[in-house]
Amino acid sequence: MPAWVEEGVAEYRKRLPAEIQFDIKELPLPKRGKNTDIRRAIAQEGEAMTAAIPAGDRIIALDVLGKAVSTESLAEALASWQMEGDNISILVGGPDGLSPACLALARQKWSLSAMTLPHPLVRVLFAEQLYRAWTINNNHPYHR
Repeated sequence: MPAWVEEGVAEYRKRLPAEIQFDIKELPLPKRGKNTDIRRAIAQEGEAMTAAIPAGDRIIALDVLGKAVSTESLAEALASWQMEGDNISILVGGPDGLSPACLALARQKWSLSAMTLPHPLVRVLFAEQLYRAWTINNNHPYHR
């Protein structure tokens, strides 16, 4: 990832309190060529992704067809997760999206935007929104 991505995520990670851990587990993308079977590639990516999800995590898939999520609804979800003690895995698909298996595992499917966003931007955007959600729940002035 470019330095600006690492710096952006690190900044919001630093601002979050210790009880909210924001970890990114990046899985290598298999090589693709002109003759790559896209469905097979998506399935392989999905297998690797599902294997990397810690047992017991609540799974949320980021998908262009998912429900649009506001910052306020993320804040409500964050408060609920903290009260219930849930660990969350947010799944971000490869260049062709998430596998059907990953989508089937997800309790919820969210869309960050109707536009397609590059992975580096999704990382920074989600880190900032997680921090913003926490500030809303804690009456911190950042959100205003």
